[in-house]
Amino acid sequence: MFKTTNSDNKRYKMAKSKKKILGLIKLQIAAGKATPSPPVGPALGQKGLNIMEFCKAFNAATQSLEPGIPVPVIITAYEDKSFTFITKLPPVAYYIKKAANVKSASKEPGKSFAGQITLAQVKEIAEKKMPDLNCSTVESAMNMVKGQAVSMGIKVVE
Repeated sequence: MFKTTNSDNKRYKMAKSKKKILGLIKLQIAAGKATPSPPVGPALGQKGLNIMEFCKAFNAATQSLEPGIPVPVIITAYEDKSFTFITKLPPVAYYIKKAANVKSASKEPGKSFAGQITLAQVKEIAEKKMPDLNCSTVESAMNMVKGQAVSMGIKVVE
């Protein structure tokens, strides 16, 4: 059996410790268009993060995407004023509006329809969004997309 001394345990704990998280910030920003103006500036300023550094990093990370599409981002702020961020795929509503070729959803969902999409388009959207959705099968992801479409006033046809 191996014996460890007290000093070995301290060294192990010090090596294992990570930066202390100050908080999470969730934003939705247009791809390649992050600027220090609201909502980015105030949200990052409250945590004392470098706003311009984030804007440059975000714009560089999203330059391969179509300019202007909404990109959800989760920013982890640390106590030493550093940060990391994770970009997600655009929201399901964006994909549905693009597939139905409409500018906005229905003003009265359930009563009037703004457009329609096919089951093939629903499956395509579900497969694209699968990594971000909280489901294990494509069928359950399709049901989530269908539900979103109906709540937007978009008819799903066979």
